[in-house]
Amino acid sequence: MNARRKKFLSYYKPYLGLLSADLACAFVVSAITLVLPLCIRYITVYVLQQPSPEALHRIYAIGAWMVALVLIHTFCNMFISYQGHLMGAKMESDMRSELFDHLQKLSFRFYDEQKTGQLMTRTTNDILSLTELYHHGPEDLLISVLKFAGAFAILIYIDVKLTLIVFLFLPVMAAYAFYFNKKMNVALRESKDRIGDINAQVEDTLSGIRVVKSFTNEHIEQKKFAYANDRFVQSRGAGYKSETLFHEGVIAFTQLITIAVIVFGGAAMLKASLDLADLLTFFLCIGILIEPIQRLVNFARLYQEGMTGFDRFMDILEVEPDIRDADDAIELSHVRGEVEFRNVSFKYKEDHDEVLRNVSLHIQAGEYVAFVGPSGVGKTTLCSLLPRFYEASEGEIRLDGHPVKRISQLSLRRHIGIVQQDVYLFAGTVLDNIRYGKPDADREEVIVAARKAHAHHFIMELPDGYDTDIGQRGVKLSGGQQQRLSIARVFLKNPPILILDEATSSLDNESERAIQASLEQLTDNRTTLVIAHRLSTVRNAQRIVVLSDKGIEEQGTHEALLASGGTYAKLYHMQLKL
Repeated sequence: MNARRKKFLSYYKPYLGLLSADLACAFVVSAITLVLPLCIRYITVYVLQQPSPEALHRIYAIGAWMVALVLIHTFCNMFISYQGHLMGAKMESDMRSELFDHLQKLSFRFYDEQKTGQLMTRTTNDILSLTELYHHGPEDLLISVLKFAGAFAILIYIDVKLTLIVFLFLPVMAAYAFYFNKKMNVALRESKDRIGDINAQVEDTLSGIRVVKSFTNEHIEQKKFAYANDRFVQSRGAGYKSETLFHEGVIAFTQLITIAVIVFGGAAMLKASLDLADLLTFFLCIGILIEPIQRLVNFARLYQEGMTGFDRFMDILEVEPDIRDADDAIELSHVRGEVEFRNVSFKYKEDHDEVLRNVSLHIQAGEYVAFVGPSGVGKTTLCSLLPRFYEASEGEIRLDGHPVKRISQLSLRRHIGIVQQDVYLFAGTVLDNIRYGKPDADREEVIVAARKAHAHHFIMELPDGYDTDIGQRGVKLSGGQQQRLSIARVFLKNPPILILDEATSSLDNESERAIQASLEQLTDNRTTLVIAHRLSTVRNAQRIVVLSDKGIEEQGTHEALLASGGTYAKLYHMQLKL
């Protein structure tokens, strides 16, 4: 058994008691199904054909016994249907939680290569198909084996020759089913990939709907969606074709078996080697024999669909996080904020060019350092290496003398606050979004943080103040308002290290001046790394580091760099002319 199949079975472990009860009920259902035809044969052979004064009493007694069996049969089926499905849903929930937790552990590098829609499909649709398989799989196999074996034994007992004729069909039927079952598997896999593409396309278009409409490119998005949709239909068409041939072929074989019983059973009656009671029982048992075959057909469909989803689930679960805590990772309690980059190089992929090359930089605790330079020289990348969103390809980064690789990620990131240029707000209220910086903060703390971010005034003008729902990604707020909420989050977190990625880029001049003053207050005695595109915003930085394709080209104060007449001076004067 390979590792994936072991993993598949491991999800039964917390529910072994429920699984045992489910299988016990399945056993009872199978046994009762086999007993009922025998009761009918008993009445036909030993009561009707051998009448006696007690015959009527015996018929009523057997009838009562059969009613009791039917009630037990119904109760067991109800247990299987409800508790069995509930077990499958719980297992599905466990898998979805495990996958979601695993996704939280993966670094930015993983998400750089993935489509959100595909990941959503693997977290929802793919796992959803496993509920039925986890529930019906063991149950269908047990019921099928028991019914098939029991019916076979009864058929052999009644008439060996007629039973062997029936079983001549089975090898051909099995080969046919195996062939089309394999084709179904390929089609199902492709179909799941295609629905993932559709989800990715929808997510991409709806996330950028304002850009779509501003460029009047609805027709382009419609064509892209139609292409993905047509590919899905084609893959489903191949799947339905294989499924139809599989399902209808098996039904045809079962019908041929029934015809064989009618023809050869009738011939046996004419030869007096089989009586009517035995033929009637034989027909009832043939129905029982065919039912597990049909159940196995359904199981094969569930298995292929479920295992296809499970394999896609495992494709993600088997992705090893490229950034892990060391076995002896330490927890930082009091962080001063001294940061050191030692010969740090970085590239996003092995076959890509280096974004950073041999960068060495020492930042004192509490120092305010700005990074400037042309786009693409690695300003944001350098700052992303400190909280280990990416791992440096070469060199070492230290915080308070400790290599960041030796600090737990949770402890490291807890002491770093980030305000990004691309603001992301969650669906919910203003209060919820600010409190994201400190989940256990009370309302008063949130208000204080909002005041420092100069957000309190506009928040109070909203319909429900701090309890106003801001919509998906904060669409009900202006860009400047969104930016101020993101800044308020960092005020609330109050970390010893700040990373500001053009934190005031979405604000008007008046708001920018107010926020700039608040940020300067916040940066007091805190290590601050500012990524700047507008050089006017970092004139007061204690040190400005100019990055280029070659690494650190120059560094110093605003005045010193202007006086040197180097790259910074050229960039600064160029921006003044714009």
